[in-house]
Amino acid sequence: MPISNELGNAIDAVVDGEREALAKLSGDIHSNPELRFEEHKAATWIAELLRARGFEVEHGLAGMGTALRARRGNPKGPRVAILGEYDALPDIGHACGHNLIAASAVGAFLAAASVADQVGGEVVFLGTPAEEGGGGKIRMIDAGLFEGLAAAMMFHPFDRDILAHPALASVWLAMTFRGAPAHAAAAPHDGASALTACMDAFRLIDGQRVHFRDGVRVHGYVTNGGQAVNIIPELAACEFSVRARTVEELARVRAIVERCASGAAMASGVKVEFVAREGYRDMRNNMTMARRFGAHLESGSSGRKARETDDRVGAGSTDMGDVSHVVPSIHPYLAIVDENEALCHQHRFAAASASDRGLATACDAAKALARTAVEVLSDEPLRRAMHEEWRAGR
Repeated sequence: MPISNELGNAIDAVVDGEREALAKLSGDIHSNPELRFEEHKAATWIAELLRARGFEVEHGLAGMGTALRARRGNPKGPRVAILGEYDALPDIGHACGHNLIAASAVGAFLAAASVADQVGGEVVFLGTPAEEGGGGKIRMIDAGLFEGLAAAMMFHPFDRDILAHPALASVWLAMTFRGAPAHAAAAPHDGASALTACMDAFRLIDGQRVHFRDGVRVHGYVTNGGQAVNIIPELAACEFSVRARTVEELARVRAIVERCASGAAMASGVKVEFVAREGYRDMRNNMTMARRFGAHLESGSSGRKARETDDRVGAGSTDMGDVSHVVPSIHPYLAIVDENEALCHQHRFAAASASDRGLATACDAAKALARTAVEVLSDEPLRRAMHEEWRAGR
């Protein structure tokens, strides 16, 4: 059963009352970008705000000093987690808008926590470090922090409003080619070029793209192209990112990429070594819950009506995908710029993350997240429908 207007208005009022504090939190994080696992200032500011509102805050979860948790309500009832991110990107800062994600999550938690005792169950704030390539949520999954949750949710800034969008499963492959050096002019026939094999690997991988399914992304760069111009390169190296819409397709494409590199090495008579850095799993959006978020977003003061999805825009990867494999989850996107004006990881998007429009969107997200969390806590048939969809998706 949808929450009452009275309860919804009470939730919205908390976010409105905290707008100044959320603006300061977002602005401070944006002005002090910190890379994965080093978000000490951001974590401290979040914890200070929560403690100032009467919450106990746990630090150092899952072996990460910048991971946080706060809770309110009855842990013996249903439990819902609202997730915050706050790490930045190298050189370009908060071009993914994680400062806004942090502010929205804190605002949503404060609002949902204010009525948790009325509806039963427990609302949990989880501060999750290192989304940008560190996989902080994966460590928290392994530490059992998502066990027993009925749902997990967060929002992400974007250039359009979408309730559900794919996130690609991913892996990084580092390849090192080892050959034999020789004088490039006097005795090139005595060498075995690691660089030739490395370059041939790129050509072979490009030739296989016709066999990739829609949504697959494979891109790489050379990290070591040789030692001197007059030496047949003894050593060369490259790194590839491999992404796909499902973990099954990711495994198939990864095997193709490794075969191409191995074939290139064999052709040049050199050896190749692989080191894999496991990435993230694909995002399994829980549409039962996502549609409730959309209803709350539209019925709120902003009146925003989001598309369910939009296949005109590409997808990246996130460790929220891993969360969606262990608990029903949503990861909606809300616009902080006009459509096609900018996307994540661009300078224009970093600027928008510090804008008034960005803050307004974070507050809209906080209200809709809090309303959705409270509805999940109070509505057992909704939780059952969410879980049935999640089990079917597995």
